[in-house]
Amino acid sequence: TTNFTSNGYFVFRPDIVYTINDPGVSAVNCVVPAVEEVLKTGMIDKEKLGLMGHSWGAYQTSFIITQTDMFKAAIAGAPLTNLISMSNSIYWNTGTPDAKIFETSQGRFDGPWYERMEAHMRNSPMYQAAHIKTPLLVAFGDKDGAVGWHQGIEMYSTMRRMQKPHIMLVYADENHGLAKKENRMDYQKRQKEYFDHYLLGKTPERWITEGMSQQEKIKQKAATAAPGKVF
Repeated sequence: TTNFTSNGYFVFRPDIVYTINDPGVSAVNCVVPAVEEVLKTGMIDKEKLGLMGHSWGAYQTSFIITQTDMFKAAIAGAPLTNLISMSNSIYWNTGTPDAKIFETSQGRFDGPWYERMEAHMRNSPMYQAAHIKTPLLVAFGDKDGAVGWHQGIEMYSTMRRMQKPHIMLVYADENHGLAKKENRMDYQKRQKEYFDHYLLGKTPERWITEGMSQQEKIKQKAATAAPGKVF
């Protein structure tokens, strides 16, 4: 928060009240009106709104932009994107089924996906992706033991197929949160560059406009490595 506010951003963290079987819709019904109230103060430029979250907050971020175009850019760290496939996966950090997240925890569904299929699809960012107009940046660790990074791949494949503005960052050997200092610094830097471009109109960095292949990333890492270091 300090990094953004010290660079001229206003950071707002609204509360969310949930209704059963509609976690995504609940987020929309709370966040959008809350932001509209802030806009009434006249202190915030409505044309420069960004949205960001991690994990469950990233899920809400990814879903909210399927329901509104008020945000000009969004960043989601390790988001749940398909609530059906997610409920059938494993929380590898503990070895337990992910279904319990939806039926006894954050998901707030009162039954399994096959009994609440419509609700699961209605609240899944991927199934609502056709409505997205907001540029979305997603980040995952490829060893994520909480939200499998295939959740990101599903969304990436869907949005790229729809030719929508979408970037997916993948950090090697990282779990649900970035542990390596260089990766933390990299992600924080890219968050700011992304918002600086879409919200403040600054010239986009090359990774935003052209991307970087895995092969190119390996070559770049090798070129900056210390002499004698082998990859």
